[in-house]
Amino acid sequence: MQNANRKFFDSLVSRNKIYLVIILILLIVICIKVPKMIFPSILLLASILGYTYFANNKRKSEISETLEDLVLNVDTVAKSTLINSPFPLIILETDGNVIWRSSKFVSEFEKINMDKYVDDLLVEFKSEITDREKNDQNNKMLQKEIQINNKTYEITGKFANSRNKKNKDEYMLMLYFINVTENRQLKQKLFDSKSCACIIMIDNYEENMQLLESEEKPQVIAQIDKVVYEWTNSTNGILLKTDRDRYIYIFEQRYLEEIKEDKFSILDKIKEIDIKDKVQFTLSIAVSNEGDTNNDKYKSAQAAMDVVLGRGGDQAVIRENEIYRFFGARTKEVEKRTKVKARVVANALENLIKESSKIMIMGHKNPDIDVMGSAMGIYRLAKSLNKNAYIIGSEKETALEKFKQELAKDIEYEDVTISKEVALENIEEDTLLVVVDTNKKNHVIEPQILKKAKKVVVIDHHIRSAEYIENATITFQEVYASSTAELVTEILQYTKTKIELKQIEAESLYAGIMMDTKNFTFKTGVRTFEAAAYLRKCGIDIIRVKKWFQSDLEGFNKIADIVKTAEIVNNSIAIAIYPEIKKDTSILCAKAADELLTISNITASFVLGNTGEKICISGRSIGDINVQVILEKLGGGGHMTLAGAQIEGMTIEETKQELINKINEG
Repeated sequence: MQNANRKFFDSLVSRNKIYLVIILILLIVICIKVPKMIFPSILLLASILGYTYFANNKRKSEISETLEDLVLNVDTVAKSTLINSPFPLIILETDGNVIWRSSKFVSEFEKINMDKYVDDLLVEFKSEITDREKNDQNNKMLQKEIQINNKTYEITGKFANSRNKKNKDEYMLMLYFINVTENRQLKQKLFDSKSCACIIMIDNYEENMQLLESEEKPQVIAQIDKVVYEWTNSTNGILLKTDRDRYIYIFEQRYLEEIKEDKFSILDKIKEIDIKDKVQFTLSIAVSNEGDTNNDKYKSAQAAMDVVLGRGGDQAVIRENEIYRFFGARTKEVEKRTKVKARVVANALENLIKESSKIMIMGHKNPDIDVMGSAMGIYRLAKSLNKNAYIIGSEKETALEKFKQELAKDIEYEDVTISKEVALENIEEDTLLVVVDTNKKNHVIEPQILKKAKKVVVIDHHIRSAEYIENATITFQEVYASSTAELVTEILQYTKTKIELKQIEAESLYAGIMMDTKNFTFKTGVRTFEAAAYLRKCGIDIIRVKKWFQSDLEGFNKIADIVKTAEIVNNSIAIAIYPEIKKDTSILCAKAADELLTISNITASFVLGNTGEKICISGRSIGDINVQVILEKLGGGGHMTLAGAQIEGMTIEETKQELINKINEG
């Protein structure tokens, strides 16, 4: 009885229940006042309850009929949409059993065996079921793009539970095949039609022309123009000669891949111009497709050209998606005969020092004697101008132990070397930061110091990398120079202020030149010896300098052991491994690489060592092979005859194999 009453009252609308309670209360009050109204009140209340129950049931019936009609119409529309879908549609079970194919699917793929495509899609999409259940993303659409008979289809998939009572985990997969071939072709056509900006420059034009006879100059210029025009004609671009040594070339994006595959053959063709051994012309080329407008692309190409020229010229670079890709660089850097730039830099640097409150000098990580010698030269310049100067030291200076012992004897240098933490804390708005022997932002002792400094000067002799220090107030970067110490020595010679170097300072500069030239054997020019002669006049002790580089017997034996492990690749390249983890691993690898070059028929050497944190590689060459290009592919850098790299996340054997792969790439 109670259950019947509960069902009865539950069938009533909530609002009606309130009204009935109010009526009941009023009838009770009336019956108390007028007892004879009890029976009529009961009849009235029963009539009201009966009518309310009937009206509510009728309303619910009407709503149910309306909903059933709506669902029926929706189902009809949905079924009609599936059957008459304008896109090919297939429904299948997770075991590969095909439940239904639309007529469009049958006609679209009538002559194609679709089983393999469908099976591959099913395998790929099935893994999504579990992932979606875990992440509660059951409404997520699955998408993939595939090629079918030279047409591109965008596959849109959706898993649905089959609602099988026996197996609730059964799913069906519905796949739509949308033909997007025309859309992709239009996008590709739009992309291919975008322009690329290219700048072509003749290296050392003025210097080379001075070596030619008057009657030879027009012929040579005509030959260069012919080579450039023939190379650009294949891409249907626009070529403009804007100066005697400069061309601007605009071409469509569609030809960029052809240029990459060609590997800028023009770099070799220009060298074939016969000028009877008087001079060899080379080109520097920069290409960029970055930017919304042609002006933006030209500016990007100009920035890329700065990188090429900073690397010594005779090469090409493509800047694409903020990544530099280099081609060429097979010839040695040519020493420039003019000293104008050295004089200009010396004067500008002197003025900057005068305008600054303090000077901080910083080199690269794991500093060597070239860093220290250059830093001490700049320190002496700052002190000669009555400015406080500090050299930012590094915790890892294993290559400078003997030198530091000599330096400790000079009282003046007790407080000159500071830690990177102290430097970072004390750098101010008016502090001048001089970076020596590196142009890489992430290769300095502390990149945060570089970010904090407002005035930066870069003095370096390495080939400019893609991560070079931008927005420097002064950049004195000459790849022809033997060392940064040579460049600093030139600056000291051309300053207006008279510089009196201490013996230890002159010796450190001389040691920097001597180390980078391997005792004046590699990468030496006229200016190298002029700088060395200037330092010799300052009263250096060459014997003491040579002692800084001496190895003890234990170290010599280790180098000999490394040389024994060498194996020959490509008939003339030696690769050796030093597996021990030592604090002086990088030094031993460098010395072993030098030693390997003393062996006949070895044109290049690479020595790999384990520092505990990274795998270091020291590369050396006698000039026939560009070790810088090889190690740059592994994230390193340097020069044609001397380069290095540090690899993370690989074993020494894996690094060796990767090195061999890069060597074989050519």
